[in-house]
Amino acid sequence: MRLPGGFVISNIAKRFGRGFTLIELMIVVAIIGILAAIAIPNFVKFQCRSKQSEAKSNLKAMYVAEESYRGEYDTYAVIPTIANAAAAASAANDPGWAPKGAKIRYSYVATAASTTFTGLATGTTDSVIGDVWQITQANYLAVTTNQCR
Repeated sequence: MRLPGGFVISNIAKRFGRGFTLIELMIVVAIIGILAAIAIPNFVKFQCRSKQSEAKSNLKAMYVAEESYRGEYDTYAVIPTIANAAAAASAANDPGWAPKGAKIRYSYVATAASTTFTGLATGTTDSVIGDVWQITQANYLAVTTNQCR
């Protein structure tokens, strides 16, 4: 059977049945490599920033617990180091604060005096190792060492 332009169906089937050339495959692999080189670092940075939200929310909760304690006792409380989920489950401190979450990636500690306190969250696992966040009695939350760059 002939198609317009003089093509024969069997010739078309032979032409498309060959597959791809090596150069075509190499170009596709190069394009995929370039896209991966751009996307993977951005994805890792996004993951790291999402893990930092654990520290931020737990430090804000620590601030609320400390302010509640100060409202009742006119002083801030010391919170000993809480470094993992087991320590969080059995945390014993005056404000009764413990970090929440199934996986705790930061260790938390609060130093206190009668009119001041400083809460620290230090990254201990995953991509946040060495990441340090701090909150004060003025509800000032800041990163002192940022590992998510």
